[in-house]
Amino acid sequence: MAQTKAQTLAWLKTVSGELASATLKRLDDTLPWYGDMPPGRRSAVGLVAQAGITSFIHWFDDPKSTPWIAADVFGAAPRELLRSVSLTQTLQLIKVTVEVVEERLKGRDESLREAILLYSREIAFAAADVYARAAEARGLWDARLEALVVDSILSGEYDDELPSRIAALGWHGHGEVSVLVGTAPPMLDVDMLRRTARHLDADVLIGVQGNRLVLVIGRAHPTPGDGEGENETRLVPFLTIANALEPGFGTGHLVLGHEVPSLVEASRSAKAALAGFAVARSRRNTPRPVLADDLLPERALAGDPLARATLINRVYRPLQAHSTELLATLWCYLDNGRSLEATARELFVHPNTVRYRLKRVTEVIGWDATGARESLILQAALVLGSIAEPDATANRRPRDGRSGPR
Repeated sequence: MAQTKAQTLAWLKTVSGELASATLKRLDDTLPWYGDMPPGRRSAVGLVAQAGITSFIHWFDDPKSTPWIAADVFGAAPRELLRSVSLTQTLQLIKVTVEVVEERLKGRDESLREAILLYSREIAFAAADVYARAAEARGLWDARLEALVVDSILSGEYDDELPSRIAALGWHGHGEVSVLVGTAPPMLDVDMLRRTARHLDADVLIGVQGNRLVLVIGRAHPTPGDGEGENETRLVPFLTIANALEPGFGTGHLVLGHEVPSLVEASRSAKAALAGFAVARSRRNTPRPVLADDLLPERALAGDPLARATLINRVYRPLQAHSTELLATLWCYLDNGRSLEATARELFVHPNTVRYRLKRVTEVIGWDATGARESLILQAALVLGSIAEPDATANRRPRDGRSGPR
C-alpha cells in the first residue's frame, strides 16, 4: 500500500503542471468574470489555483497538514485579491479546479478521488474562514472610520480628507442631510437601523457618544413621483425617516436637526440637534422625535447662538423688512395675551384688521401667532431681535396710542 501511495505521489508531481494549465484554460472558458479581469489579477488567481494543486499533493502525502491549507493556498494571492474576488467566485474557482483534477484522475485508484473530494471540502472551509476574517477586519475598520467621521461632523472639524473617508464607507446619500440625536439603547442593533433606512431609500452614519446615539441621515435613491414631470421624484421627509428609526433608540428624548445641503455641512444640523437634545426635557409633552427648530425658545434661553440667530433671521428681520406695521401688530398681540379685542383697542383698528395682519404675519414667516406654542417662539424672536437691535423698540406701539402705525 505504501508503494502504491508513493507511486501515486510521483505521478501527481509529474502531472501537476499539466493540471494547472488545464485548470487555467477551463477557468477562461467557463467563468466570464475571470476573462474580464486585468492581467495582474488573472495571474494572481492562477497562482491560487496552482497553489491549490501543489498543496493537495503535499496534503495527500501528509493529511495532518490540514491546518496549513489556508496559508498554503491563499498565501500566494496578494491582499487586494480578496477585495476584487468574492467568496462566490472563489468557490467557483475551487469547483472548476476539482472538476479538472477529477477528469484527469478517471480510471485511477478510487481512494485518490475520495482524497480529492475531502481536500476540496477543506479548501472550501478554509476559503470561508479567510473571507470571514477579512470581513471581520473590514467591519472593525469601517466601524472605527465611521466613528471618526461622525466625530468630525459633531465637532465641525472639516478637513480635505473627510470626503474620501465618507466615500470609503460606501455612503449612498445624495443631497440634503439631517442629524438625529437620542439616547443609546442598552443593546444597539446597527443592522436594524441600516435596514430600516434602506427601506426608506436612505443611508445612515452611526456614532455613539457616551450615552447618546447619533445618526447622520441622507437620502440614497429618491423614489419616482406620481407628478406630471418625468424627472419628478418623491423625497421621503426626514421626520418620516426619523419616526421609522425611533425604535432603534433608547428611552428618552429624540431630536432631529434641520436639513442641510450636503454631508460636509452636517455639523450645523448636528449642533442644532445636540442643543435641542440638551433642553428637550424643559418642554412639557415633547414629541418623539421632535424637530430641533421646535425647541428654538428653549435652546435660545440655554445660550445656543444658532437658535438665537435662527429666531432673529427667520422671524424678526423678515417682518421688519416686510412691514413695521406687521411687526408692531404682532408685538402688541402677544403683549396683550393674544387677545384680538385688546390688540384692536390699543391699535385703534377693527379686530378683523388684526386678524388680517396676523394672517399676513403667518404668510411672511410661516408661524401662526394664534397658536400657544408658536406664540412662544415668536415672543422669543421679538425679544432677541430687540436686544440685537436696540432701536427696534421704536417699532412697538406705545401704550397711550398717541403715535405709531395705525
